[in-house]
Order: sequence, then C-alpha cells, then structure tokens
Amino acid sequence: MSFSLIRGRYVARFAQTVQDLEAVQVIRGLCFRGEGCVDRDAFDAQCQHVMVEECGSGRLVCCFRLLPLASGEEIGRSYAAQFYALEALADYPAPMVEMGRFCIHPAYHDADILRVAWGAMTRFVDEAGVEMLFGCSSFRGTDWRDYADSFTLLSQRHLGPERWLPRVKAPDVVRYARALMGSQGNPKQAILRMPPLLRSYLAMGGWVSDHAVVDPDLGTLHVFTGLEIGRIPAARRRALRLVAG
Repeated sequence: MSFSLIRGRYVARFAQTVQDLEAVQVIRGLCFRGEGCVDRDAFDAQCQHVMVEECGSGRLVCCFRLLPLASGEEIGRSYAAQFYALEALADYPAPMVEMGRFCIHPAYHDADILRVAWGAMTRFVDEAGVEMLFGCSSFRGTDWRDYADSFTLLSQRHLGPERWLPRVKAPDVVRYARALMGSQGNPKQAILRMPPLLRSYLAMGGWVSDHAVVDPDLGTLHVFTGLEIGRIPAARRRALRLVAG
C-alpha cells in the first residue's frame, strides 16, 4: 500500500528509502532521546513508517510507524507485547494495527500536523479494513505523580473494557487505577497534561490500561491505548474521512 495525502501546508506519505527511514529515526531521537540522538530498534524493519512533511521546505515535522496484524492471534508480534500481557486481545477476530513512536518535531506547534497525521491513519485503516487501532501513549518523565490529575481522569472515565484489558507484565509499573481510587483530580489540568496523541484517542472513544509502565530506556511512562474503529462517534468519523479524502 502506498499513498500521498496533501492537506494545506503538509503532505503525508510512507517512507520509501533508507534515507527516509534514517530521517524518521533522527526526528524520533530528537523527540524521545535528545538532541543528536538516533532512535532505532528491531521493530522498524517490520513496520511501515508514515512521514508528515512541510510542503514548501520538505522538512519532516511528524512521523509514526504502523504494524499491521491480521487478527489478535498475532498480538505477540507487537511492540506493546513487550510491556503488557495481551492474552485477552489474542481472541480479537479482525485486522488490527499498532501505531507507535508517534512524534511531532518540537519546533512545530501547528494543530494541522496532528490533523493530517490522523487523516493518513484514517486512510490506512479504511483501505486495510482495520477494526482496532492500539499502541502505547507516552508521558514524558517517569514520575507518575507529575500527571496525577491525568491518571485520575483516565481511571475514572477511560479504562478499557474488561474483556480486552491488558494485564501486568513489565517489572516496573504504576497501578494508578488502584492508587487513585476515590481521588478528585482537576479535569482541566488533566487534559492539558496529557500527550496530544492520547487526547485524540480519547476523543474518538479510545480506552487505556489500568496501569502505566515505567520505560527507563525512553524516560517515559506509557499506558496501553486501544481504539475500536466501529465505536468512533459518527461525526468524528466524518471529519476524519474528510481529511483522509
């Protein structure tokens, strides 16, 4: 599958060359590891990589990778399976795709970048017949108390359904749903402190795991995030498909 999606100042496309992949790994290094670092791992070779570039300059401003799975039987191949026990999803009967390493260049703050990225994702999901999108949504830093308001909101409103909920696997986790039971957070601060990708998932009806994983390699906290395509509100689906063309 290949595509090129142009909307306003930005174009989304799949990486096609070694040079494209290297550019993706450089921007990921900048976002996840710091200036001058490169981020690469063994999953890169299994994935398709989406690049969002500025039309005029050709500068890469956003990227993410996609790992298509024929059904839940292949869930063990996913990046997330390193950190979460996903046996509950092994019975998922339809095509899935894992979205990972999503990042936007820190020098860019244009909301249209995220909109174009989701438009590209929507086109992929529609053309591949995907019925569930999932991945790890990352908070910068490893002290979950910095995001107590966000985790309170997640535990109260956005935990996944029991039939799909991941179980603990990683050695270092925060069982925030248990720790924050009965807590009162600040909903406005909760939303402001959440990663933009996670906010987008939740706005479409996405859900999260009841625990967060501490990832010392990337210096992040992350929650497993799932989105059943059929549960996206109709108005949101129309808006996404308008961008996707």
